[in-house]
Amino acid sequence: VQLVESGGGLVQPGGSLRLSCAASGSISRLIYMGWYRQAPGKEREFVAHIDWNIGNTWYSESVKGRFTVSRDNAKNTVELQMSSLNPEDTGVYYCKLRQIDGDYWGKGTLVTVSS
Repeated sequence: VQLVESGGGLVQPGGSLRLSCAASGSISRLIYMGWYRQAPGKEREFVAHIDWNIGNTWYSESVKGRFTVSRDNAKNTVELQMSSLNPEDTGVYYCKLRQIDGDYWGKGTLVTVSS
C-alpha cells in the first residue's frame, strides 16, 4: 500500500489549507484513514480520522471545530480541510491507513503557519 500526501505549504495565521492523501496498491478491507502531525521537536500526534465504512469522524481536541476530515471511497482518498490555522498547527502532516493487515503511513507533507 502506498500513500501520497499533497497540499502542504506556507499559510498565514488565520488562513486555510486543504491536504489530500491518495492510497494505492493492495487495499483490502480498509478500516479507517486519517491524519497525524509532528511539530519540530515533538512527537507525532493524532489529528483526525474517518471510519471508512460508516464515515464517523474523530478529532483531537486541539483541532476540533477548525479541521474537517472527509473521504472518497471510490478514489481511496482522504482529505483534511484546515481553517483558522495558527502557528501551533505547524508540522509535518502524515496520512495513515488502517486495514485488515495493518497500518500504513505516507511520507508526510509540511504545513507551515507563519506571518
